[in-house]
Amino acid sequence: MSARSPIARLTDIVEVIERVRERLANVSLDDFEADWESKWLVERGVEIISEASRHLPPELKDRHPEIPWRKIAGIGNILRHDYENIAAPILWVLVKESLSPLDTVCRTELAALPDDPQT
Repeated sequence: MSARSPIARLTDIVEVIERVRERLANVSLDDFEADWESKWLVERGVEIISEASRHLPPELKDRHPEIPWRKIAGIGNILRHDYENIAAPILWVLVKESLSPLDTVCRTELAALPDDPQT
């Protein structure tokens, strides 16, 4: 299996953020808590973001110290190994408030990278 490029990883993050935001655009926290499919979508999306972030080059992360890269990587472990303790309000805040800076950084990095035919 070949390694995926930073462009592919950044694109994965941006696409997940878009899908999660679309799914929760007009949803209240109460509705989110009651909708297991939306919670699973968010949990899986956060796992993908976490894993993709682990494979970004260190120099890219160094350019953006405002992003909590270790926490992003770590939340994937929590979702995989301690999933029963993840409360819907935590996921809600993550989606509604914490993903915007990451989205901005990923889009900025994508715009600055040359096209990669391997993505």
